[in-house]
Amino acid sequence: MKTEQLYEIYLQHPIITTDSRDCLPGSIFFALKGASFNGNHYAASALEKGCAYAVVEQEFAPEGDERFIAVDNPEKTLQDLAAYHRQQLNIPVLQITGTNGKTTTKELIACVLQEAHNVLFTQGNLNNHLGVPRTLLRITKEHDIAVIETGANHPGEIAFLCNMVKANYGLITNVGRAHLEGFGSFQGVKDAKGELYDDISQRGGTIFLNALDEDILRMAEEHNFRLNDNAIPYIEGRIEECNPFVKIQWRSEDDKPWHTIQTHLIGGYNISNLRAAITVGLHFGVTPEQICHAIENYAPSNSRSEFCDTGRNHLIVDAYNANPSSMAAALINFQFIEDAHKMVILGDMRELGDDSETEHRKIMDLVAGMPLEEVWLVGQNFASLNYQNSTINTKYFKDVEAVKEELSKRALSGKTILIKGSNGTKLFLLPKYL
Repeated sequence: MKTEQLYEIYLQHPIITTDSRDCLPGSIFFALKGASFNGNHYAASALEKGCAYAVVEQEFAPEGDERFIAVDNPEKTLQDLAAYHRQQLNIPVLQITGTNGKTTTKELIACVLQEAHNVLFTQGNLNNHLGVPRTLLRITKEHDIAVIETGANHPGEIAFLCNMVKANYGLITNVGRAHLEGFGSFQGVKDAKGELYDDISQRGGTIFLNALDEDILRMAEEHNFRLNDNAIPYIEGRIEECNPFVKIQWRSEDDKPWHTIQTHLIGGYNISNLRAAITVGLHFGVTPEQICHAIENYAPSNSRSEFCDTGRNHLIVDAYNANPSSMAAALINFQFIEDAHKMVILGDMRELGDDSETEHRKIMDLVAGMPLEEVWLVGQNFASLNYQNSTINTKYFKDVEAVKEELSKRALSGKTILIKGSNGTKLFLLPKYL
């Protein structure tokens, strides 16, 4: 079946699912394959549960049953359908990528834009080769603007996603030392993220540029963008408080009065994310008053710099992901939080390849200078350092289950605890035990 033919079916059944356990009536099921599953085996079940059609590989389509749509590759078909749908749209599309902060920035931008527009934005972290097409296919004629988050862990992935998204606007939050195993080096990270600038430049689009980030500024210049291209406003921002929540003041470059926002965000590093949301909001006609209202009412979730009072301890849970730059930023911010009884629970940083030992050692050197009562380290990468500190009580744990076992024997109380680690360490499971 050609993409144009499938698109006519999609217009009548615009709900897409790739999970046979989640089959809304009239939806289309795409039978995707992974290392440990084959969606083709669940296509019949998806139809029984309410799907109108199932897109499957040729050999799994029973002859004579028109509910099965036979294709060579359901994954590529999903991507082609999303790209075709994008071509039919005539709304602004903003594509976001970066090493750290892209999900928080996307959420902040979306909540600001929603003050004045009907916005479609990436849900959760559906930012890869499967999540992006599903996001694009959620855009309807009712939406005024779309905000699409894109992630990558190897060269060429952003360029591949750009080919689907075809954004009018681009934003790179920052570049850091993450996924080095896939990118090969920090330069490899910059080259990969820069694929977004290549795409936007080739099609004459606009970028929102953090001119205070030297790496981003240099990357933009290398891709023929300059500061204040296309009259994007420059936003000045300053932190008023950060204990634990960030309070900022901001104003635009035309010297209007300062605006104050009390956020629910933890970490001074969020100032760039906030400036990005304010800048995008102003560009798309959101008033300063609406911007302040939106950000003041935004609360982070999904273990991203969440503050939690358990009744026994105060927790800063930033355990969705971790890399050297985000880990260092979280620790530096933690130093400024006033409490006499502070400790950290740190999980391994994954996908660092040959740089893993060096980067984990740098983190421990940073921890050594902090006023902490205890340091708990989770995972083999930290354990292999055999780090010892005569002034800080340091403990090593094989995994999160070992931490939970320790907590069952020893209840912590009266502490402020930073929890930070790569998603694979599963430290996000700990708050209920603290």
